[in-house]
Amino acid sequence: MFFSVFGGCWLALWAHGTFSAPLTAYALIGVATFVFFSIVLRTYRRHAPALNAEPDAQEQRRSRNFHIVNAAQWVLLLVVGNILANMRLSVWIIPAAIFIIGAHFVPLARIFEYPPHYITGTAMMSLAALYPLLASAGPGSPVGCLGAGIILWASAAWAIAPQRVRHDVT
Repeated sequence: MFFSVFGGCWLALWAHGTFSAPLTAYALIGVATFVFFSIVLRTYRRHAPALNAEPDAQEQRRSRNFHIVNAAQWVLLLVVGNILANMRLSVWIIPAAIFIIGAHFVPLARIFEYPPHYITGTAMMSLAALYPLLASAGPGSPVGCLGAGIILWASAAWAIAPQRVRHDVT
């Protein structure tokens, strides 16, 4: 659910940096985010009984570690953002934020025993490292926000996609 909302936020930042009158883009992104969130929420509710069957001690440990990782991420975002702004390098705040957000998926992959988070994290960190070098506007290009939104939405879609059953052929 987080990915659908945060992906929509990154796409709204992209629209803000891309269109001179982004109101229509905001509306489309908002509607798409709402629809996507609703689909993800419905999937979550369908699987909630299995999630609630998890032992309390394990869930409490995961929850505590999740909050620690997220708190560290937000502190790092604020510190790095302020340092870059004070060094008059604010154009690098978005790439730094994308990288930090991507990096926070690495411990989350381990905490939740969910290997696709490694892919999400690697994709975000790679985007942050490469788009400033490849985009014509450098680190100030809105393409970074577009990429971050697409990565998060793709990750959300992957998480709710029906699992395919593998049949061994003997």
